[in-house]
Amino acid sequence: MVDLLLKIPWLDMVAQFWKLVRKLGRGLADEGMYEVLEYESRLELKDGKGLKAQFTKREKVRYRQNNIIAYQDHAWGDGEILQDYQCTPGKVVDQYRPGHKTFLLISLRDVKRRGDVDEFHMSWGLQSGFVRSHELWETEVRHRTRQIKVQLLFPKSRMPRRVWVEEVLTGRKHVVGESLKMTLPDGRFQITWQTNHPRLNERYQLHWEW
Repeated sequence: MVDLLLKIPWLDMVAQFWKLVRKLGRGLADEGMYEVLEYESRLELKDGKGLKAQFTKREKVRYRQNNIIAYQDHAWGDGEILQDYQCTPGKVVDQYRPGHKTFLLISLRDVKRRGDVDEFHMSWGLQSGFVRSHELWETEVRHRTRQIKVQLLFPKSRMPRRVWVEEVLTGRKHVVGESLKMTLPDGRFQITWQTNHPRLNERYQLHWEW
C-alpha cells in the first residue's frame, strides 16, 4: 500500500487541480464587460388597435473591465421597430440583425475604466407591433443585473383582460396581482412588474390578453 501511494503523482494532481480552480474562478468572474445596477423600461401602447407604441429604457451600468469604448443595445418585436431610435450618451455607429433581434453598436466617445458608471437612456417607436389579442414583451438578462423594472401602459380605450409573467428558461409563470395595476388620472392603465437579482440569461416575458 505504501509503495502504491508513493507511485501516485501527487504533485501533478495538485497542480492540475489548481489550474482547474483558477479556470473556474475566471469563468465565474467573467460575466460581461459591465454589470447592470438599475434597469427600468416602459412600453406605452398609444392606441387600442396596437398600431403605435413607444419604448423607453434607462440602464445604469458599472464597467467591469478597462478600456471599454463601446456599448451594445438590442431590440426586437413584430412590425416596424427602431423608429427614431435615440440614445444618450453615445452615438450609434453600426447595427446588424443575425436573427430575430437587431443589435446596435454605440460608440461611447470616451474610454471607460473598471468601476466607472454610466446611465443610458434609450427610446424608439414601433409600428403595427401589437395587433393580436394575445401579446407579449420580453426582457432578457444578458449581464449580471441587480434589479429590473418593467412597465406597460395601455390606452384608456382598451384595457387588458389578463396579465402574467413567464420565465422562459425555468417555465415558471406568475400572475400579475392587483397591487401592480394602476389607473392613471387621464384614464390610461399601467402595469408595473419588477424583480431583484434576476437570473443571468433568463428571458422574462410580460404577457397580456386584451
